[in-house]
Amino acid sequence: MDDELNLREIIERAKNYDTEAFGRLYDLYFDKIFRFAYCKIGSRHEAEDIAEQTFLRALEKIAEFEWRGIPFSSWLFRITSNLIVDYYRSNKYETVDIAEEAIVNHDDGCSPEQSAMQELERREIVKAIRSLTWEQQQVIAMRFFAGMTNEEVAKAIGKNVGAVKALQHRAVESLGRILGASYSEARYR
Repeated sequence: MDDELNLREIIERAKNYDTEAFGRLYDLYFDKIFRFAYCKIGSRHEAEDIAEQTFLRALEKIAEFEWRGIPFSSWLFRITSNLIVDYYRSNKYETVDIAEEAIVNHDDGCSPEQSAMQELERREIVKAIRSLTWEQQQVIAMRFFAGMTNEEVAKAIGKNVGAVKALQHRAVESLGRILGASYSEARYR
């Protein structure tokens, strides 16, 4: 409860154009928004742009934000989702090889062989996620990449918790079938 009261206080200060308060909101949510956008787009650069645009829009509209039983994070994710839809509608996006991009930005001490295997797996996972329905992609990205709870996802996408659980279940089953087939095929090549 203290966290919610503290967040409400920070938001109220941000609504009054307190830059420090808005900076706190940015610090609290930027990584989650970025990971969500990255999962949906696959380009680090474009995901950073979308995350930045999310916070610019939030800054422009924060005075209009009202507590209506929807978490502030859900409001931010809705802005991000709309920006992602606009991004794809613009047809200005480039296909990005996620494996190549991740290798460029990769530095965890793995051997080149281990890094290559990890990136192949990432590429397969992202490809599999993109084969899901838009709603299933939203749920997977919010739950597993942004770390949101079922309740937060439900509020962000305007569905009940049961529907979110069902979407997640179907998405995970589909991913299992797709990835299981991909890995089986790769073993016999």
